[in-house]
Amino acid sequence: QVQLVDSGGGLVQAGESLRLSCVASGDTFRDYAVGWFRQAPGNQREFVAAISQNMFGRDYSDSVKGRFTVYRDNFKNTVYLQMNRLKPEDTAVYYCHADRGPLSTVLSGAGTYWGQGTQVTVSS
Repeated sequence: QVQLVDSGGGLVQAGESLRLSCVASGDTFRDYAVGWFRQAPGNQREFVAAISQNMFGRDYSDSVKGRFTVYRDNFKNTVYLQMNRLKPEDTAVYYCHADRGPLSTVLSGAGTYWGQGTQVTVSS
């Protein structure tokens, strides 16, 4: 099994950037598809972005496409979410999500492992 630690959140102004990190330990991280989800107060957790084990498969929600980029460094056991041109509606707790299965499992949020979350707040 794998343990996930999310970090990199913070308070920024609209238009600025943040980079989130998801660091894994305990297993061979390159065998895991990894995704990012977010949850704003009063809302359900929603999919943001995901990347496959071999990095060739990537997917984004329509709300972040063109602004966010997901990538991974398997030597560092880390997946990143680069968030540019942030908007107030991006404010949420962001969670890393991983599974040994196919990318589709992570896209649906049905995988096994979750990070503890990191708060992103974007002021207008």
